[in-house]
Amino acid sequence: MKSVLIVEDEIFIAMEIERILQDAGYTVVAIAADQSEALAAAAAADVAFVDLNLRDGPTGPGLAHELAQRFGVRIVYVTANPNQIERPAPTAVGYIRKPFSEEAIVTAAAIAARPETPAVAHQDVISL
Repeated sequence: MKSVLIVEDEIFIAMEIERILQDAGYTVVAIAADQSEALAAAAAADVAFVDLNLRDGPTGPGLAHELAQRFGVRIVYVTANPNQIERPAPTAVGYIRKPFSEEAIVTAAAIAARPETPAVAHQDVISL
């Protein structure tokens, strides 16, 4: 099963994503609230759910690029402000709007975990 990194500074949101993913059979390798925590855990992750505004500021977009380029991690953005995604990471699958549904999280994880280049075909996971 694929391993997932959750990059979210709002702990209750992060814990909800973690619960949803674990219930669906995914392994959550870490919850990171900022860039340094995310980079420390990135080597163990296949997929990352990345918020755009983190504890250290609006660093999510740049972090997503670094996770993609250095570690090959597939990216799913989780945000209430998708217009902040000016230049998606090369491994980005798409984004999920906050507030999200359980189905959106599970569907995005399944799409991102596919070995082939994912094609998004779901109303809750929006292509970039």
